[in-house]
Amino acid sequence: MSPDSAPAVQEPDPVTAAPGLAALFLAFARMSLAGFGGVLVFARRAIVEQHRWMTADEFNETFALCHFLPGPNIVNLSMVFGSRLRGIAGGVAAFAGLLLPPTLIMTVLAIAYARFGDLDVLRRSLAGISCAAVGLLIAVVFRMMTPLLKRADPLALILMLGVFLAIGVFRLSLPAVLLVAIPVSIGATFFLRRNVAA
Repeated sequence: MSPDSAPAVQEPDPVTAAPGLAALFLAFARMSLAGFGGVLVFARRAIVEQHRWMTADEFNETFALCHFLPGPNIVNLSMVFGSRLRGIAGGVAAFAGLLLPPTLIMTVLAIAYARFGDLDVLRRSLAGISCAAVGLLIAVVFRMMTPLLKRADPLALILMLGVFLAIGVFRLSLPAVLLVAIPVSIGATFFLRRNVAA
């Protein structure tokens, strides 16, 4: 190797070490405090892009699992994510970080709204905030679709489009669509992987 040649640069591992309980609590507390209009946008940014605790694919898979569990998706995500990294204590830390700050803030705001809720300025402010929330949600949907589009997996794209059409366009009930989509996606994935392995 010549003295002028640059040493080979090793690519960093995309996923960093698991955080401690305090780091989990603080990270989810920051997400919940920043997440007016929805925490999903900020959760994905913090977990995948900022802290690199998960890859984009891992986040999508974990969030997909949380859709099939009862309860709010982002609360499920905090429990599943925290438990995956630090066991039950990690799940509790992430859950507490996600819910404690907004619960305190919403209690104070509920008291203020009960007293000043009839003001026209407040109603207009809430309408503007709802528009921003919709924009944030659309942005995170496109970011979550990126790994699927990069893989150019036709089966995943067809299933995604089918579920979108069934729920978003034809207004079919979510449980009915999931009862069909889940077995079809699991069966198709199993069949394709078995063929690849053979």
